[in-house]
Amino acid sequence: MVKYRLITKNDKSYIMCDEIKICSEQDILDIISACFGNKIYSLIIDGNTLSEDFYDLKTKLLGMALQKFIIYNIKVVFIIEKERTISDRFKELVLEINKGDNFRVFYSVEDAEKWLLR
Repeated sequence: MVKYRLITKNDKSYIMCDEIKICSEQDILDIISACFGNKIYSLIIDGNTLSEDFYDLKTKLLGMALQKFIIYNIKVVFIIEKERTISDRFKELVLEINKGDNFRVFYSVEDAEKWLLR
């Protein structure tokens, strides 16, 4: 079972996942269930909660997660620390993700909230 917090700001709400390690497809499905159970379709995931497999694009975990979020129409922001070492392929993916309206990657919760709660 995934742990999460409900955050409300300016009469808009989102789910924050920042307390557990997200390691599998089942963890992503649990997060989606939390969104549907609370009727909230905006989500911030702290990048520190993602297992290393999510950052390794060869495992396809991140791609699977992004696909499921699109299918279930959940807007998602990943918060990734600037200091985090990530692969060039992951950086390329972030550039592509940030072009769309379903996902974004930010370095701070404040920036993430501005985009998510607009």
